Amino acid sequence: MRIHPIVLVSAALIAVSTTPLRAQDAEAAKLAGQVCASCHGPAGVSTSPAFPKIAGQRAEYLENQLKAFRDHTRADPMAQAFMWGMTSQLSDGVIKNLAAFYAGQKPGSGKSGDAQRVAKGRALYESGAEGNAIFPRLAGQHAEYMVKQLVLFKSSLREGSNAPLMHTISTGITLDQMQAVAAYLASL
Repeated sequence: MRIHPIVLVSAALIAVSTTPLRAQDAEAAKLAGQVCASCHGPAGVSTSPAFPKIAGQRAEYLENQLKAFRDHTRADPMAQAFMWGMTSQLSDGVIKNLAAFYAGQKPGSGKSGDAQRVAKGRALYESGAEGNAIFPRLAGQHAEYMVKQLVLFKSSLREGSNAPLMHTISTGITLDQMQAVAAYLASL
């Protein structure tokens, strides 16, 4: 049986074009394991509420946040203390690969909380706080981390593209409501 030359050339091109991609995936996984894992966990599921769970997060969101850290346009105190330095030397390509790596990881499971608070948070969430494509995935995120971010938005200490809108949203809710919504989202 004779194989057509176009098939051979196509197969060679596919092999060549996928090799760098696999190398980039391996490079992102190595960087994630050696650097990012110390705060965000080996697969992006942090155990500390000080650091967000990033496994399963949308790649576009992660890429935008990493660039904002690198460019110092995301300026909350934790960003300044940790992420500004961590991202300072990352190229757009490395950022894109890291974002894709974490987007491809299985999100961590939620954590149950006080049933009454979760129910109150669910009602608040379902009445208009679902967000859209520019907002991150929050299901299963650490409740404490989400409350901290809402407080930072409310006090205008967190900057970035979503900051004005999030400031407006967070200004209209109390700390108790923030905790309720966070408890609900953390339980998913």
